[in-house]
Amino acid sequence: MTNPLYWTILVGMAVLMLEQGLPVHSQGDSLADNKVMDNITVRQGETLILRCAQGDIVTHTAWLNRSSILYAGDEKWSVDPRVSLVTLNQEEFTIKIENVEMTDEGQYVCAVQTSSRPTTTVIHVLVQVPPKILDLSRDIVVNEGSNVTLTCQAIGKPEPFISWKRISSSGDLATDDDYLEIPFISRQRAGTYECTAVNDIDTDTQTVDITVNYAPTVSDGRDVGVTPGQRGVLECEADAVPEADFEWYKDDRRISNGLDGIEIVSTGSLSRLTFFNVSDGDYGNYTCVAINKLGSSYTSFLMYVVIEPTSSTLLQGPRAVQDGSGSAMGVHLHTCLFIVAFLPFLMKF
Repeated sequence: MTNPLYWTILVGMAVLMLEQGLPVHSQGDSLADNKVMDNITVRQGETLILRCAQGDIVTHTAWLNRSSILYAGDEKWSVDPRVSLVTLNQEEFTIKIENVEMTDEGQYVCAVQTSSRPTTTVIHVLVQVPPKILDLSRDIVVNEGSNVTLTCQAIGKPEPFISWKRISSSGDLATDDDYLEIPFISRQRAGTYECTAVNDIDTDTQTVDITVNYAPTVSDGRDVGVTPGQRGVLECEADAVPEADFEWYKDDRRISNGLDGIEIVSTGSLSRLTFFNVSDGDYGNYTCVAINKLGSSYTSFLMYVVIEPTSSTLLQGPRAVQDGSGSAMGVHLHTCLFIVAFLPFLMKF
């Protein structure tokens, strides 16, 4: 089977020779002095320089890419505006290709016709491509307990290495794969996940947000003591995604906001029930209920009366306690002496 490169060179040389009226080699003829140079590696977007040494007495010269002639002498055959002539003299024939693309990779041939015989120089161009993430999962919202699969696929040359990690204080590594599997996801695994594609050229990084919905969990209620006529506040805090709606009840009756000097303010995870002037009817048991589309939770409070001490109770209270305790101690002492005195008499019986 005929080498395709041989035909490429042969066609290119034939074109040059026909233009100049020179005899064309037959298919059986060999093209002498073929030289294979080392590979040239260039990054995508850079400029590729292709040099060919002339030497001897050169009559015709050309640069070819696969089956296309780029330049024949100083005449440009390529329609690609990125290709241009740099140097053409007796010693050197150099062209350049700007903003190299992946399609520019392959074999390039410098064909030179001297006064004696043709020579060729073959260069293989390798194009390196930085990684680029093309297929990435979108931000998702799931319910707690669902199975989650994230996808991250990238192109590049060399082939990029893919890794996932969850962005957190610990930066814990998730997996080294195109796919990240999270079975029975919990609320603790919610957050931002980062996909990284890396090769020898560069790195590409993109993120995916996972929101995990779960039913409310309400913190234990804290009982509050309030003096009549003073301001009283009950606070209810709920952990939930999406954020919970709050309802307040006194016994079995739902409390309406703004009724009888009562205000309910709910912001985010916290709800406050405020009494601006507590009266006797306000004391009792209260219930806070937190609700979202996945469920509900509640907690109870007791608002009880607190009597502020007056100046008279402050003066009399300690003395009364002291007197009361002294009397009790005296009675206790007399009782003990009575038992000790009659104990020998009782033992005779």
